[in-house]
Amino acid sequence: MFKIPAPTFSPLVQSFDGEIYFDNSPEHEAMRLLYATDASVYQEKPLAVAIPKTVEDIKRLVRFARQHHTSLIPRAAGTSLAGQVVGGGIVTDCSRYFTNVLEINQQERWVRVQPGVIRDDLNAALKPHGLMFGPETSTASRAMVGGMIGNNSCGLHSIVWGSTRHHLLEAKAILSDGAEVTFKSLSFDEFDRKCRGENVVSPLEQRLYQQIRETLSTPTNQQQIRDGFPKPTITRRNTGYALDALLPFFEQSADQRFNFCQLIAGSEGTLCFITEAKLNLLPLPPKKSALVCAHFITIRQSLEANLVALDHACSASELVDDYILQLTKGNIEQAKNRDFVEGDPKAVLMVEFFDDTVEAVTQKANRLIAALQQQELGYAYPVLYGEEAVKAWNLRKAGLSIMYNIPGDDKPANLIEDCAIDVRDLPDYIDELDQMAAEKHGLALEYSAHAGAGELHVLPLINLKSNEGRLKFRALLADTAALVKKYGGSLSGEHGDGRLRGEFIPFMIGDANFQLVQEVKQTWDPQRIFNPGKIVDTPPMNEFLRYEADQKPVQIDTIFDFSAEDGILNLAEKCSGSGDCRKTAVTGGTMCPSYMATRRERDTTRARANILRQFLTHSEKPNQFDHDEIKEVMDLCLSCKGCKSECPSSVDISRMKAEFLQHYYDANGVPLRSRLVGNFTKLMSLASLAPWAYNAIYDTPALRRIANRLAGFHPDRTMPELAGTTLRQWGKGKRVKGVGHGAMGTEEPSAPNPLPHATKVYLFCDEFTNYNDVEVGIKTVQLLERLGYEVIIPDHLESGRTYLSKGLVRDAQKIAIENVNRLKDLITAETPLIGIEPSAILGFRDEYVDLVPQSLKASAQHLAKHALLVDEFIAQEIDRGHISKTAFTTEKRLIKLHGHCHQKAIASLVPTKKMLSLPENYEVQLIPSGCCGMAGSFGYEKEHYELSMQVGELVLFPTVRQQPAEVLIAAPGTSCRHQIKDGTGRVAQHPAVILYDALV
Repeated sequence: MFKIPAPTFSPLVQSFDGEIYFDNSPEHEAMRLLYATDASVYQEKPLAVAIPKTVEDIKRLVRFARQHHTSLIPRAAGTSLAGQVVGGGIVTDCSRYFTNVLEINQQERWVRVQPGVIRDDLNAALKPHGLMFGPETSTASRAMVGGMIGNNSCGLHSIVWGSTRHHLLEAKAILSDGAEVTFKSLSFDEFDRKCRGENVVSPLEQRLYQQIRETLSTPTNQQQIRDGFPKPTITRRNTGYALDALLPFFEQSADQRFNFCQLIAGSEGTLCFITEAKLNLLPLPPKKSALVCAHFITIRQSLEANLVALDHACSASELVDDYILQLTKGNIEQAKNRDFVEGDPKAVLMVEFFDDTVEAVTQKANRLIAALQQQELGYAYPVLYGEEAVKAWNLRKAGLSIMYNIPGDDKPANLIEDCAIDVRDLPDYIDELDQMAAEKHGLALEYSAHAGAGELHVLPLINLKSNEGRLKFRALLADTAALVKKYGGSLSGEHGDGRLRGEFIPFMIGDANFQLVQEVKQTWDPQRIFNPGKIVDTPPMNEFLRYEADQKPVQIDTIFDFSAEDGILNLAEKCSGSGDCRKTAVTGGTMCPSYMATRRERDTTRARANILRQFLTHSEKPNQFDHDEIKEVMDLCLSCKGCKSECPSSVDISRMKAEFLQHYYDANGVPLRSRLVGNFTKLMSLASLAPWAYNAIYDTPALRRIANRLAGFHPDRTMPELAGTTLRQWGKGKRVKGVGHGAMGTEEPSAPNPLPHATKVYLFCDEFTNYNDVEVGIKTVQLLERLGYEVIIPDHLESGRTYLSKGLVRDAQKIAIENVNRLKDLITAETPLIGIEPSAILGFRDEYVDLVPQSLKASAQHLAKHALLVDEFIAQEIDRGHISKTAFTTEKRLIKLHGHCHQKAIASLVPTKKMLSLPENYEVQLIPSGCCGMAGSFGYEKEHYELSMQVGELVLFPTVRQQPAEVLIAAPGTSCRHQIKDGTGRVAQHPAVILYDALV
């Protein structure tokens, strides 16, 4: 593919409604690098990236590609594992604008959608109609219909709900001649009329029907397809083009109809560009389910048990092996999901049953367990219902990405993970595969996923940075292909051929059949406009890999200690590309708030990891961070830390962004606004000398707008007021006056008799509570004292959060070192450090440990164990029986709780809910919101204000506005409370304040 000069794009850009990135400016270059990869091991920088807005845009791109002899690479979520959306042409991303559900027909059970509609979001829209789209990949929270069609996606319930091919009724598409055509079911007469040129939109459409008739009407071709394609009993089949799926029509089978959709599903965007799909829908499954999690001491036992499960008409039978189960122990999110695991099984088979009642599904589960016990298969059989079953399924779905947490350059290789075998052959096939991998290649294999469909995701660990690893990569696939062919299997079940397995299609189906596949491509796309190099004409499978052969280790000096991840580059490389960060607000979660608002790939966690990896690997500058391209992509990271827990690979972009900014500042200087934000505590200390003057400015709209503009803040953003005193001053005055008088001169209720456990706690007086949220601090102290605790504010510095948020890591490091030194001898399990503001206190558990020198590591780790949110401390004391609900009102109240991002990522909202539920008739409901959008100073900044409010509007603001006035809104974070006030006009309260006000 030759390079097209940038000026050649000008006419296209002028008529294009969407966006095109094609030149060498930092923004355009960054976009081309981000689209150089998907979730596979491949990488190739595209000529350009196009984000079409309309069907006319796609037609313009087809004309441009024909005129300039380039290609289009259709792309949706970019989660493909075989390099399907990697190439040197124009990557055409339909995930931002082609996202509409166009029509739902409840009576006839179908839906029309654009290709950028996310599977789980679609099902959320269908649920009120009692319907669903069946295929569900493990990436269903971000996988899009267009990509599911391209790969013929299946998912964990495919044994009952089928594949995408089974449900694709119609497809609107642009052909390589630019014609817009609709493919749908045709009778024999309708098909014949198409062949004669009737009811076609162009000569090319007529030729498509003529060619397929010529090919599949020939008895010789029919027999060789029957002989060479995978066994008919294998339901997952993605080898080449699905000529075998079209064959029954030409065999004159009764009641057969013709539909090119069967060929398009699984064609990986190589035949046409889909603009719309009509999908068959299924009724929602019965409301009750039971998940039997049978434990086994060998993989073979689990696969033999799988056959028993299928005989019991289960809806799903999925496997997780011991390797993945062990890795879940160290993953923040998945460690919460593994409570069902008993001992250390070699494999767990997760078998699901549906029915209308709990009794009915329990009977089905018990019958299976009895059959397994009778055959002496398995040693434990926990049965999960409801939320516990959901957690187990989430663990199963996260399996592959969790493996990227493995340290070192040996990484899980998507290579032989998609082979589909007749389920009855699966135990023997896996035995042979395991033996071959060990004896010929010295590799151990890990197993997970679709046992019930005969497709285990098999993953070896291979170092693709070495020549030896690259040779092993190809050799293992070649040997596995021979074994799959021996069993009449499909080399790809649902992940596709792409550029990974395309080279082996002739071997798998035979040269004569492969020639038929080539003829299909030649007829549909003679100029190779659509996604060339996939399925046919593929380059060797170990070329265009993401990593260079014998890549030299890159040494990067950092301020944070990244040694636990083998360095910052390795942390970036842990991103598997699985796209968990592309979830929307419909699915829920925190990661990634900016993507949820903008729906742009550049705003994903994946993009930020990718851009760091690209430049830290290939930069020729002494300071590898000194690149505007990185700054472009990092700009909208809110440092919410959602990726730290929700990314299965725990790719902590927040920390890497802070590290990047410090080094970028080293080369380019610190912006004034960043310095102002970092020095928040110093500025507030000065302002607190005359708080009335500060408040007068920011309470006067005209003056506030001027002051905001001078600081680089948005003129419409209000500012938190300064209290008349600081929390520390109030604490000192309290000591002078004696317990019983608050800082504001109000009489406190008398404290109850000291409890037998009389506990002393140290309160971390963070900078935000000390200056702005003093009333919150006072009520927290008073609450703890009323409950019988002695509260002491120790000598310490600010938290350093403001410096970290702006990338002033060296300043934060000095603070961390000083705070650890001052507090290390005070804080113990008996005398914990209690915090009010989550972002401040959780720094002890997160950043501090990796900011202090080695000599202070142990002390920092000790502090981390005993640094608690006030919510956590009170919940812990409730569990110990030290706090009783008798101290609180019995009045009935409803509380809507919005959690702080850092709390959700590093701690939990469970203690907050427990604390707020202490009053007998207080009901606490979690708002299913992610980030509030404020994110410290982010929401104040003039260029980020609008996005900040967009994030708030996703879930948080609408939910708060819907609440009656008597409903209490709880939010632990100071920024969250301010954002709620600006976005809705409602006053949110810290949970400790709500609990204090509930005292009697």
